[in-house]
Amino acid sequence: MRVLSTVFVFIICASLIGCTSGNQINARSLKSANRSVNRIKNRLPTEKRIEFEISYWTVRDSIKNKSDFLDTINGKTPEELIALGKDVFQNRKNSGFKSYVQYSNWEQMITHFTQERINQNRNSKATTTRPPRNGSVLYKL
Repeated sequence: MRVLSTVFVFIICASLIGCTSGNQINARSLKSANRSVNRIKNRLPTEKRIEFEISYWTVRDSIKNKSDFLDTINGKTPEELIALGKDVFQNRKNSGFKSYVQYSNWEQMITHFTQERINQNRNSKATTTRPPRNGSVLYKL
């Protein structure tokens, strides 16, 4: 009987963990929204990560009121947030927002920021060397 109750509790716990909305943004607070966005971003394919991140910050920049922003993004999937980011981009571009005028479309902006991120990663890897500890010398072999 003990084994049966232990198995039953395990199955209940596993189903609760497995049935969470892991691909939706939890925006109960700004902290939970940022944490949720980071978790979702890390699960996305590489080519969608930057687009998702830019969409999030584009929407955040366009909605200044924190509670309105959280209400807007709460429960959104990555695809829904990207679509919302595209809409905000297009509306701001049409209204003459100076940061977006230089891009002809959303894809061009994403390509620009992707290349910028690649260049940042190259530069950071080239310049990060571990300093010697306690006067010791590190040799590259």
